[in-house]
Amino acid sequence: MAFPKPGLFCFATNTRSYQESSGVTIDDTSLPEKNTSSRKFSQKPKTLSCQFSIGSQISPWPTYTSGQTILHNRKPCTVDYRKRAGSLQHPVSTTKPRYLERLENYLRKELLLLDLSTDSAQELRLQVTKLRKKLAEEYLHYLSERDARKILIADLNELRYQREDMSLAQSPGVWGEDPVKLTLALKMVRQDLTRTQMELNTMKANFGDVVPRRDFEMQEKTNKDLQEQVLVGRQGRMGSYGWAGTGDQSPYPQLECLKADYEEVCKEHEILLQLHMSTLKERDQFHSELQEIQSTSTPRPVWIKCEHVVAGGPERWHMLAEGKNSDQLVDVLLEEIGEGLLREKNFFPGLGFGEHIPPFLRFDGVVENKKPTKKEVVKLIRDFWKERLAEDQKEKFSDFFFNFLEHHFGPDDAMAWAYTIFENIKLFHSNEVMSQFYAVLMGKIKESVYIKEKETVAQLLKEMTNTDSQNEGYITIEQLSTVLKSIFPVKKDERMQELMEAAGWHPDISNSDFIKYSSLFLEDEEGQGTPFIQKLWEQYTAEKDEYLQDLKQELGLELNDKVNLVKVREALMNIDPSLDKLTLKKYLSYAFQLTELPEEGDEMEQEIVASVQSALEQLHMSDTRRIGPREAEPTS
Repeated sequence: MAFPKPGLFCFATNTRSYQESSGVTIDDTSLPEKNTSSRKFSQKPKTLSCQFSIGSQISPWPTYTSGQTILHNRKPCTVDYRKRAGSLQHPVSTTKPRYLERLENYLRKELLLLDLSTDSAQELRLQVTKLRKKLAEEYLHYLSERDARKILIADLNELRYQREDMSLAQSPGVWGEDPVKLTLALKMVRQDLTRTQMELNTMKANFGDVVPRRDFEMQEKTNKDLQEQVLVGRQGRMGSYGWAGTGDQSPYPQLECLKADYEEVCKEHEILLQLHMSTLKERDQFHSELQEIQSTSTPRPVWIKCEHVVAGGPERWHMLAEGKNSDQLVDVLLEEIGEGLLREKNFFPGLGFGEHIPPFLRFDGVVENKKPTKKEVVKLIRDFWKERLAEDQKEKFSDFFFNFLEHHFGPDDAMAWAYTIFENIKLFHSNEVMSQFYAVLMGKIKESVYIKEKETVAQLLKEMTNTDSQNEGYITIEQLSTVLKSIFPVKKDERMQELMEAAGWHPDISNSDFIKYSSLFLEDEEGQGTPFIQKLWEQYTAEKDEYLQDLKQELGLELNDKVNLVKVREALMNIDPSLDKLTLKKYLSYAFQLTELPEEGDEMEQEIVASVQSALEQLHMSDTRRIGPREAEPTS
């Protein structure tokens, strides 16, 4: 069966239909009718020959007409087509298939040829039954093919509708353009895009760091305004600075900052000018004083002249004068002169029994001068310290000294040796052993100061020995610096540098160089220590003076003013926050000369008072030193 082209069909159904789940419409008129022929055939077998002989149909073709309507010579999916689709349909009856007609003709011929006698009735029934089954199968196959064809035509029409809708949605000018023309246009557009991209890259490379003209003009205007403001400021610098008095608000916040900075710089410049003028005045004043001194004062002494007068000649004088200033050289010269005079004396007059006379010097009459050498006096003092440190130190120092002399020289010569040693230690201030012993004996410093100093020296030697892991007697400069920092954690850098230089360091040597640390603690026969030990004692004295000066400033009182225990405690804690309670209590006992202090917060603390001068003197006599660094004061 030949079908027309799919694009030329459009179906409309006029009969009642059933909607399947797939969306396909099926006509109920195509369902097979109930065939009652078989029932009639079984009931009336004898009349079968009459039915078939007359030419009646076994299964007449359905009398319904199909809902298919074909429209010829119409352009599909157009406006005219859609408007007239419902009114220009011409129904066409569906004809019976040819193979069914041939089958019916064949059956008619066969029925006419069959013998319809009684004997062959049973065989005829069987053949008829088979033919009916075959006819029913062919009929069902035809129905399925027909329904599939309807579904296919409906899908094709739906696809065409969709394509037409899409074409109508597009621009009318694009539809139907020549493909060659479009290809050529695309090629030209791509060339233009490439050329534009190259030009854009060139512009970026050449003008990437160029600012817009609008920004440039704005910055230029701001620059001119700033130059005008600076010019006005320069003109008014020598007069009054009237930036803040104008009352106008600048539209540029940066300009206001620059104005403030300029004002500050101008003020600093004025201050520097004043300082410069005062410096010039001081320079002129000092120059005048220098000229006056040069014209009126005596010239500086030529100390080299003393080397021919001092016993021992130039070598001994150079040894005595090494590292000393003019004031110290005067003391050395006086000692040399006094030593000669002391040796000329054979007797010392007794000082009597006054209260101001030390107990070991209380004597009437004259005593013999034993005339010992400096070495003998130093040895005697060292022996005294050994015995003193070996005792419990409960006995008074001056009494222990006189008992020591009685024990070594007997009661008769004890007083003579007391006067002799006293005159020698009073004369030789430059000798460290004698000067320290004289200060303790006369009560200028307490015994604990000397003991603490010796303990510090012993601790230094012990730490250096522990650092020397090879026990060779040498340590490096770096190790020496580490030991000093561990023993003196609060010592200033410049004083630490002085100790390093006294130990033998100088800029020409490296930190890996070795020094013989045991040589830093040696003393000669006359009690003269090394520069390292002398520098330790000098720094201890200077640091104590600075500590007490800080305390005086913190108290804010004059030397003759009275101060109580509470205020001294607060001042000590302010200048030395690292003070522990035990050390603080010890310092307060020194300052107020008390053996026991009241509990903190007791009302009696307010009643314990002393003059500022007395408190500072007592602390200076005692072992007073800074425990920790003072907190940095905030900068103004």
